[in-house]
Amino acid sequence: MKRISSLLAVAVAVACSEAFQPTIDNVMGDYTARTFTATDTSGTTDLLKAGAVFTLSLALDDTTFGYLYVPAAVAGGTELIADMAGNWTLTNGQVHVSQDVDTFVRDMPFVAGNRRLEGDKTFSGVRVRVVLTK
Repeated sequence: MKRISSLLAVAVAVACSEAFQPTIDNVMGDYTARTFTATDTSGTTDLLKAGAVFTLSLALDDTTFGYLYVPAAVAGGTELIADMAGNWTLTNGQVHVSQDVDTFVRDMPFVAGNRRLEGDKTFSGVRVRVVLTK
């Protein structure tokens, strides 16, 4: 039992010492939404199951490109189609996207993880949650 406890302690120490440290080099890349939900007083809508698509590419030269589509049925009656062209920055482990198009993307910080970006923010009573993975 003592040996198992020692091995577990070593494994935890190694895992903690190798925590992901986001840098421009390891964050840049092509991402696709794996989770994309909107929650309001009526409940949670899985936007991906409803037909939404969200891709975002972060280039080394700080530019972004990609595509955001949300069907009319879940976008308040008018489908949302947006080009993700813009710029990105990495500050304190968060990716911030600036772009001319007015979507939640430019107002949501994305926490950079190992091969993933996670965003979670409430806009006018609607909580939008996104997990993008490489």
